[in-house]
Amino acid sequence: MKINWPWARPKDNYLMLLASIVLAQVAGGIGSLFTFSAIPTWYASLTKPAFSPPNWVFGPVWTLLYILMAISAYLVWRRAQFGKKSLPFWHVYSTQLALNTLWSILFFGFKFTGLAFIEILALWYFIFRSIQTGQKIDKWSAYLLYPYLAWVSFASLLNLAIWLLN
Repeated sequence: MKINWPWARPKDNYLMLLASIVLAQVAGGIGSLFTFSAIPTWYASLTKPAFSPPNWVFGPVWTLLYILMAISAYLVWRRAQFGKKSLPFWHVYSTQLALNTLWSILFFGFKFTGLAFIEILALWYFIFRSIQTGQKIDKWSAYLLYPYLAWVSFASLLNLAIWLLN
């Protein structure tokens, strides 16, 4: 059953796009509360692998990825809103957003690099499932999540290396 939300009219689609962007950026913002203070102190003191990028790379990359996540969610909403067809996507999408935020809390907030590595593997799985379920509704929704999956693959390797080196 498709729910007809009052803002679901085509002329109001931009409101849902904006809401999607705000939601994704809020998830990122919550994670950054734990990240910013740890980078110049704890994170700077860690032994990192040679392939670790400079710290300034992370902010712009994550900002772009959150925008891509938001557009992906918007494309699913535009095609299927919150109906039965899109429920699997919304479940895995919301889970990956929560896991994304949780990773920052575990890694930077609690400095649990091992637990954060296990958690990032779960995050990777839910991003992959977001791609799979989103593709059934809108192929571009899936395409927009591939850079996110690639970055989290890299971040997983970086997390593992930091865990093992420290």
